[in-house]
Amino acid sequence: MDSSGHDALSSWKRHVEMLDFMYRSWFVAGTISPSLLKLHHLTSLNFFGNDFNGSLIPEFFGYLKNLKLLDLSNANFRGPIPSQLGNLSMLETLRLAGNSIDMTFRHIFKKMFSIGKLEWLSHLSRLKQVDLSFTNLSNANDWSQVISHLPFLEELVMTDCDLPSISSSSPSSSNTSTSLTHLDLSANNLPSSAIYPWLFNVSRNLLHLDLSTENQLRGDSVLNEIVKLPYITALDLGYNLLNGSISKSIGQVSNLQVLRLVGNSFDGDVISEAHFSNFTYLRELDLSYTYSTLKFNSGWIPPFKLIQIRLCSCKLGPRFPDWIRTQTDVEILDISASGISDSLPYGFWDSFLGLTYINMSFNQINGTFPNNSIHISHLNLSSNNFSGLLPHFSLDSMNMRTINLSKNKFTGPISPICSITGEGFLAWLDLSNNLFSGVVPDCFGSFPSLTALNLGDNSFSGSLPSSLGSLTSLQMLSLRGNKFSGELPSSLLNCTKFKFLDLSDNELSGEIPMWIGQRLSSLVFLSLQRNQFRGRIPRQLCGLKYLQILDLSVNKISDTIPPCLNNFTSMAEKVSLDRRIEHHLSDVVSFQWFAQVQVRYVDEALLTWKGTKQSYPQLGLLLAIDLSCNKLTGEVPEGLSSLQELVALNLSRNFLTGKFIQNIGHLRQLEVLDLSRNKFSGNIPTSLSELTFLSTLDLSYNELSGKIPTSTQLQSFDPSSFSHNRGLCGPPVSPNCSMVDPPPGKPVVGGEEDCDEFMKWFYTGMGLGFAMGFWGFCSVVFFKRSWRHSYFRYLDDAKDWVYVSVVLLKTRLVSRIRALSTR
Repeated sequence: MDSSGHDALSSWKRHVEMLDFMYRSWFVAGTISPSLLKLHHLTSLNFFGNDFNGSLIPEFFGYLKNLKLLDLSNANFRGPIPSQLGNLSMLETLRLAGNSIDMTFRHIFKKMFSIGKLEWLSHLSRLKQVDLSFTNLSNANDWSQVISHLPFLEELVMTDCDLPSISSSSPSSSNTSTSLTHLDLSANNLPSSAIYPWLFNVSRNLLHLDLSTENQLRGDSVLNEIVKLPYITALDLGYNLLNGSISKSIGQVSNLQVLRLVGNSFDGDVISEAHFSNFTYLRELDLSYTYSTLKFNSGWIPPFKLIQIRLCSCKLGPRFPDWIRTQTDVEILDISASGISDSLPYGFWDSFLGLTYINMSFNQINGTFPNNSIHISHLNLSSNNFSGLLPHFSLDSMNMRTINLSKNKFTGPISPICSITGEGFLAWLDLSNNLFSGVVPDCFGSFPSLTALNLGDNSFSGSLPSSLGSLTSLQMLSLRGNKFSGELPSSLLNCTKFKFLDLSDNELSGEIPMWIGQRLSSLVFLSLQRNQFRGRIPRQLCGLKYLQILDLSVNKISDTIPPCLNNFTSMAEKVSLDRRIEHHLSDVVSFQWFAQVQVRYVDEALLTWKGTKQSYPQLGLLLAIDLSCNKLTGEVPEGLSSLQELVALNLSRNFLTGKFIQNIGHLRQLEVLDLSRNKFSGNIPTSLSELTFLSTLDLSYNELSGKIPTSTQLQSFDPSSFSHNRGLCGPPVSPNCSMVDPPPGKPVVGGEEDCDEFMKWFYTGMGLGFAMGFWGFCSVVFFKRSWRHSYFRYLDDAKDWVYVSVVLLKTRLVSRIRALSTR
């Protein structure tokens, strides 16, 4: 609100009491005019969520004497906070937090928005609510004393403020707040000694206490101390260093509605119904990642009705816990990785009509879906033994957000996904690693919000649906390990947000489209491995500057390697790479409790790495180019040596010629190098000895000659890494290069004809074919009498023919020998 708004402001009536710019469709920006001081009756000023471009908080705010509410949260101000705010003696609510900004930038925000001492805050004696989250309070050594002298303070939030430890002198009881009911000191790295005894002296009327995340609460006595807070209803001690056992005395806090102990180390602790027998009001229980064992009697019925159950990585199995079925009000259920290897109870899906989020992944649960429709917003049953057909989802499933049924035994077609219509809010769909088959339905136009689609490792066939091109928000597409055929639909060029594209292990054909490099410029992972692509590698692929993994192996690609591959910036320069391609969702799934559920999906790369297929969810740890098993010709572009961050390079089984890459030593991060089964000639450059991380090397079946460079690394490889070249000598092939004749070179076999995987299956097929043919013939001869007689008659005739032929040959030889001897 700059000077341009001065005239408009002066025309307002002077009895304006409230200015609220929060949650508008437009932003307030620029600088704030001092003409605000003309609003003498102003009691509420709210700039939450606007953008003032890093400007200072105006000092004249301190002269708005009638202000009761001042909210400057997440408005892009920078500090320090003017001490003049201490003049606002009528202030009841003060919010200076950055709690709505992306957590990725919270430390940047704290540097911009800093506070020194908090002495000025002690003058605001009417304060009821204070939120200073994500501000820098590292120099505010007086914070605990100041807070203790605010008699009407009810709510204090100081999340991630770098709070200094509390001094040993705790406030006296005569000067402490008795009104504080809500205290949030999470993510401040505070040790237990900095909390006690200040916490229990400052107020014994606490209802909500949050000391979670990046604090240093230790030992098993903390929960015993919490019993001293008799009115507590919400307790969050998650992600601390608590260990030992969970004391049964926690049950004395009978008013608890929320108990979160997630991420502590109660390893092996056994929790029984004695811990929860008094929790009549408990609505949210989170013991995830405490690795506790919940052992309840089979007939136990809890006294509470939970809305949220989060028990990830706790031990609940092997039987499915009966007590969970009694929690018919539950909306959030997470029992993933809990050791359950049982059938899903009969009528399970009918028991939880209000369920909006369910995660039962990483168990061994078996069962099927009901015939009726599924209404769950977030459904994760991955890595189990579920079977049967895909359910029909609700026709009014406008809130369906994520579906993950991967790594199960579901069968049949996936046409039921077309019933997910609603408003098209579906964000993730993962049906990979199942037994689905048939043609993929062409109905993806109904999912404009889809960001991740994984149909990999099934038995789908036919061409790719053209409606995939309507998924303009799609960032991840994996169709690997199916039987898709035909060319790539040109409609995919509309998916310009692609980061991850895996079409490997199919029967796709045609040329690699130029538009992949022209339109899909955000690609980080591209795999077209094991298909029938032909033609040349389009030069347009060089425009994929963010590419970390390129796999075009086992195809029919010909011509030369484009010289412009050094344009892959992420491989050439040391840049800050995304360690993984992740998708995050934060949804409010309970309107009664306004609970947020964080859902995360990580794209998983499957690569042939060091000879075996391995899964890599952290893509940034691997920078790789694999062009092996094709029909590439010509020389390797010297520009490849500029990809200094490259970790794996595989050009094997092609028809590449010319000299070895002379500056190979520039690839200092290289761990895997395979140039085998080509026609490289000349010496191995000495710079190869500079690759100190090299763990896999194969230069066999080429026409290399000369001495192998000397280094601790190269001489440690097996001689087979250098075998079948025309003149290589020196360790590890031979002791030295003197008196060593070059071994006869064997013909180099081209890439298409000598792929290990191809030959393995070829010989396997030959063996199976021979066995089937032999035993099939024997079976017919055994069971059909006329064939058997004919067969043995044929053997007799053949035997007679062989006998006569041998006798005649012997007679001729004897006659020839006698004739020679008479001469």
